Amino acid sequence: MTLHAVISGAGIAGPALAHQLTAHGWRTTVIERFPQRRDEGQNVDIRGAAREVVRRMGLDTEIRAANTTEVGTRFVRPDGSAAASFPVSPNGNDGPTAELEILRGELSRIFIEHTRDRTDYRFDSRIADVSDHGDHVVVALEDGGSLEADVLVIAEGLHSRSRRFVTSADVTNFGMYLAYATIPRTDDDDRWWNWQHATGHRAVHLRPDNLGTTRAILSFMSDVRGFDDLDRAAQLIILRRTFDDVGGAAPRVLDALDDGAPMYFSTVGRVQPSRWSNGRVTLLGDAAFCNATFGGAGTSLALIGAYILAGELAATDDINSALGRYQALMRPFVGTAPKVREGALRLANPRTRNGIRLLHAGAGVVAGPIGKALSRLTAVANIGGDAAQLPEYPPAPLPVPEKR
Repeated sequence: MTLHAVISGAGIAGPALAHQLTAHGWRTTVIERFPQRRDEGQNVDIRGAAREVVRRMGLDTEIRAANTTEVGTRFVRPDGSAAASFPVSPNGNDGPTAELEILRGELSRIFIEHTRDRTDYRFDSRIADVSDHGDHVVVALEDGGSLEADVLVIAEGLHSRSRRFVTSADVTNFGMYLAYATIPRTDDDDRWWNWQHATGHRAVHLRPDNLGTTRAILSFMSDVRGFDDLDRAAQLIILRRTFDDVGGAAPRVLDALDDGAPMYFSTVGRVQPSRWSNGRVTLLGDAAFCNATFGGAGTSLALIGAYILAGELAATDDINSALGRYQALMRPFVGTAPKVREGALRLANPRTRNGIRLLHAGAGVVAGPIGKALSRLTAVANIGGDAAQLPEYPPAPLPVPEKR
């Protein structure tokens, strides 16, 4: 009998899992609350063992071809001059910019294109309820339909609504907001991630992409919660008020947003549930192990998790045993990823002009509180862990099923 997995979330973790499960003969259905694949978002990087994972998946060449072309990270002054630079390292795994740097939407596209002919993708759909019957699970959908599966995988992200079917773990909010935008590219744009600090824990980021546009981020810290729940018009008002006195690249980004540039508004947070599974329902990606959004580890951990979860599910008919082994094997990778804390974010995004000067002066120093805060964000060699820890799984023993 062909086993069936329902996967909630069509970002990166969900389609990556579908890629591996279908290769092992599973039938997969991916549901996604958005009406179509999301192109919003910024650069993500693939580090450590995750690079070996995409090689084993047979997608490393295609992912490398979709590289954003970013050559490194640079702290810049409002006039655009460089205060400190972190070029891509020779091994491609140290520093803020990785060798395998790709847009989130591009990575999602690659996985979806490679699985669309054997995975049932259902956009504009979300989970309403879950019933675990011991030998199978029934997923009730908000449109009134339902799906029966051998396992339900929730790969929805940090703010997953469906995580409640596994755990009541709360998200720790760090008080940092991020407005991601895609803006027109100009002749002055280069191939660096240009990070412009402003007083009051604010920053403006410009990053290259491989699609002829520029990716921008407006980041700021606030004690007020809930800005991410507002509509776009209200969020633009907040951004205008927050960055109105910031020069450099800020006016350009704000003007582009006023002209309708695509924007995705998010928060930086962390969730660390003590368990990732409840019966035949399990968590994957940021829904399970998010040390901190904007910390650099999420995509690598999502890919490693998808690889291990698929391998364990394919290795046995005992679903509960497979889910237990998945958690046991994945925990060490999560444990080695950097832990970003609110204090580190504040030190890396100073409040005062003197703080910014000190940050720029000590950007290359790893000792002291400022250097340690920076290293949590930029010394990321341990992200993704050691490829030697990856379990080996045999080739798919079953024929690939047709989508149905």
